[in-house]
Amino acid sequence: MNGFIKWLEGLNEKDTKVRAVLRRSLAFDPGTYVPAYPYVEPFVKDEDNPWRREMHYLVAGLWAMHWREGQKGKPTSLGQACATYQMASGSTNTENRFINLLDADPDQLTHRLRQTIALLKEHSIDFDALLKGLLYWNDDQKRTQNSWARDFYRNIKHENETEPTIKEEENK
Repeated sequence: MNGFIKWLEGLNEKDTKVRAVLRRSLAFDPGTYVPAYPYVEPFVKDEDNPWRREMHYLVAGLWAMHWREGQKGKPTSLGQACATYQMASGSTNTENRFINLLDADPDQLTHRLRQTIALLKEHSIDFDALLKGLLYWNDDQKRTQNSWARDFYRNIKHENETEPTIKEEENK
């Protein structure tokens, strides 16, 4: 992607205050919490598109909220992480939350993403991919929402369909 998360990781290595400020920024509309400016503005300084700027602030806050020392595992897409969480928990509420997230308008997006990321605290999230998807959230063809839905349902189906596929091959 564009190296934004790598930028944040570098800042975090120099000063752990970065995460606290960015977490706090989630209590405000993205891009309006002044103490977060030094950590995000240098990266988006040439960005004239307000949506793109706000999504950088939102992802920075979500990254800070989700960051854990020594977090392991390959970062996964949001849809895949939600599918993994649902399969592990067995709760259908995860799917309902995920569908509500996919249906979120720009005003609801921050709140629903915060809830979803909080739910996935034990999962490694690909925040570069999250940012990329959010930058295209308002696309008329809903490519981001479709991509996330594919990641979710392919991973849910994959677990359910593995066994019948193997049996079918054994019968041949």
